[in-house]
Amino acid sequence: MKINGRLIVFTIVLVALQTICKFLFAANLNMSGFSPFIAIALFSGFIIKDRKASFILPLLALFISDAIIHVLYLNGQFDFAGFYPGQWKNYLILLSATVLGWLLRGNTYTTVIIGAVAAPSVYFLISNFNVWMATTEVVYPKTFSGLMTCYTAGLPFYKNELIATMLFLPAILFLYNYMTRSKTQLTLA
Repeated sequence: MKINGRLIVFTIVLVALQTICKFLFAANLNMSGFSPFIAIALFSGFIIKDRKASFILPLLALFISDAIIHVLYLNGQFDFAGFYPGQWKNYLILLSATVLGWLLRGNTYTTVIIGAVAAPSVYFLISNFNVWMATTEVVYPKTFSGLMTCYTAGLPFYKNELIATMLFLPAILFLYNYMTRSKTQLTLA
């Protein structure tokens, strides 16, 4: 993937999309999790051939959106901070979607659908397990029942992450192909 003006504009669009979604939906508990961040991470794994470089786009989009939200929070214009203790864990978990993109590389609709379902599912399972294990967040009993209670509590967020990924991944693929290749298609190649 060569860096050119169109690719830079595409990256700015993705960062803006992530920031706008976080601003509009993160503070609303019913919409929390509706964000393109998993789709961006999965897309990076699908498209960017250099594995180290494939981490840059999702981390950049998430970090810049968190920084903007944090500035808004400090100015009393947002309900919660963009940066918080333990946030690095979410960044690492997000990168599992990029790794999944590496594993699913291909140019079929089946690959896109599998990735769009698997990436938010993996994120849900790992992040909620992390919440269950944490001592500083909502405390669940360290039993199988406590873990299941934690997963149950996370289902609304999972639903929003799944819907968002199913919507944003094809849109990002289409936009990428249109902006960088002047083609109107959803394929990966």
